[in-house]
Amino acid sequence: MDKLLYGVAYYDEYMPYDRLQEDVAMMKAAGINLVRIAESTWSTCEPQEGVFDFSHVTRVLDAMEEAGINVIIGTPTYAIPAWLERSYPDIMAVTKDGRGLYGARQIMDITHPAYRFYGERVIRRLMEVSAHRKCVIGFKLDNETKHYDTSGKNVQRQFVKYLREKFNDNLDALNHEFGLDYWSNRVDAWEDFPDVRGTINASLGAEFEKFRRTLVDEYLEWQGKIVREYAREDQFITHNFDFGWKDGSFGVQPMVNHYHAAKALTVAGVDIYHPTQDDLTGAEIAFGGDSTRSLKRDNYFVLETEAQGFPQWLPYDGQLRLQAYSHVASGANMVEYWHWHSIHNSFETYWKGLLSHDFKENDTYRAAKVIGNEFARIGSRLVNLKKHNRAAVLVSNEALTALDWFPISGWRGNGIGYNEVLRYVYDQLYKMNVECDFLWPEADHLEEYDLLVVPALYAAPDELLRRIDNYVAKGGHLFTTFKTAFADENVKVYADCQPHGIDKCLGISYSHFTVPKNVKLASERYHCPQNEVQTFMELVRADTAQVLASYDHYNWKRYAAVTRNYYGKGTATYLGCWTSDEMLREILCDVVKEAGLWGKEQETAFPVIIRKGINDLGREVIFYLNYSPETQQVPYAGAEAADLLTEAAVEDGERLEIGPWDLRILER
Repeated sequence: MDKLLYGVAYYDEYMPYDRLQEDVAMMKAAGINLVRIAESTWSTCEPQEGVFDFSHVTRVLDAMEEAGINVIIGTPTYAIPAWLERSYPDIMAVTKDGRGLYGARQIMDITHPAYRFYGERVIRRLMEVSAHRKCVIGFKLDNETKHYDTSGKNVQRQFVKYLREKFNDNLDALNHEFGLDYWSNRVDAWEDFPDVRGTINASLGAEFEKFRRTLVDEYLEWQGKIVREYAREDQFITHNFDFGWKDGSFGVQPMVNHYHAAKALTVAGVDIYHPTQDDLTGAEIAFGGDSTRSLKRDNYFVLETEAQGFPQWLPYDGQLRLQAYSHVASGANMVEYWHWHSIHNSFETYWKGLLSHDFKENDTYRAAKVIGNEFARIGSRLVNLKKHNRAAVLVSNEALTALDWFPISGWRGNGIGYNEVLRYVYDQLYKMNVECDFLWPEADHLEEYDLLVVPALYAAPDELLRRIDNYVAKGGHLFTTFKTAFADENVKVYADCQPHGIDKCLGISYSHFTVPKNVKLASERYHCPQNEVQTFMELVRADTAQVLASYDHYNWKRYAAVTRNYYGKGTATYLGCWTSDEMLREILCDVVKEAGLWGKEQETAFPVIIRKGINDLGREVIFYLNYSPETQQVPYAGAEAADLLTEAAVEDGERLEIGPWDLRILER
């Protein structure tokens, strides 16, 4: 790519009246060079079975081609037409709550033969009218695809077949590994296999989740194969992955393994939504960007993010621009808003777009004009940014599912889960300006990183734990937390000491854990006054490890809370309890220094976020992002640089002034 893509999702089908030419003119004025069309409109494209009408698609293609605006075609398969449900009622996903009712999107069984037949047909017809067009630069498969909790007979038959292959048709092995003797859950004939929706067995339930995630992998590969038949060599294939949700994009998506599913794509894509106004921190942008960039170890597309969004997300002055550059600072080559206009009917009427319901210029649109015109001016120096991070975070769908079954300090449904621990750790690294890549359990390049961060890896196979042990022995620096290496890949708790497999590496062991009450940390190394232990604590015994902090409590004082072990050529630091954010930051500062990663960037901390990359000219680009309503002063150190936005020279030792919700971009 030779420029940044700046765009919107555009739905001519949803418009209350014809205003295509007016929209194109406003887009051009705002520097918008991309629209995404066609997804979610299957019923418009095929109003009755076998009756096709792509007039909305072709008229938008004509207008965009004339205007020189690029187009992404989205396959329209994530929302089915009413006639399809009427003809094939069993196309609806059956979940633990029963058969779904027609109305919402993403309510079908993505494995159903009729869904696949009609889905393929509408995709092919859409490709025939669009793929050859000059303005079409790529395709987006489906939309935020997940398994949608599909659990009907069709899916359960496939699951039993999957288990038979996994256990080589050996039911005794399955019963043993999953502990199915408990409560008479044992299965002694494949024909007797029960409906998995009712299982109380975490091993079986977690395996069903793992299996259903593979349905998404296969589904996207199926769509990608169809699209590739029509795509030119210069057209990409992408998808908009989303994450867990907690007032915005939050953590690992439980219904999709992004790393596996991304194999169907040529460019990884993502949807990132987040709070704004006084709650804007940029953490969700960085988390989503770091995760998606790591899928293919390359630049990625932000296919959806909010312009206005929910009423509480209406951005303050400067925030839309700050957000756009924050995506680019993480390696995004595209920033696209959902969506252009605000819809006048139905479910998302008040998920507002760039334009409000009156279609007139507004403050958000005017902010977009500034962004679009700046992207046009300096985008060639920001596109294709490459990062060489020295820290990585290991994430695991399997650990996420396991800790959904067995939450930390609570019962299923109301305890603290995996994503809370992941974000607890990641957010502090982010605020310390420690840039990270993400790794998945299959990754074979741990040794590329000086620091490996492993939050709550509850379920992990021996092979992965051996690789972590070996990583430290060879000179790597490990930071890991409570609830790591507790169970195997089948969510079967290891029957030796905890943490299993890396106990020698960590130099610790434990067999007790509890919920703290009136417990603080005692340490000569850490001096944070917010030293209360919260939510969960393990009673750790240091074998060869150095105790960095213990429990300040009359009954628990003999146990360690934070330890460090020198193992081989590396170090392993263990956090055995949930601390305050402030205390965790002090502990992580110590870890980062131990790993040799402490630098000038870490002397500046949130609300100023520093992100770096190497551009196509081989020059380093440094983003200084001010996530606060106050002007910030930041020292600059290094070779003479140029401010890309103002073209002013910046010299070593100069103090950079960054206005409220503003940024500076230097190139050196």
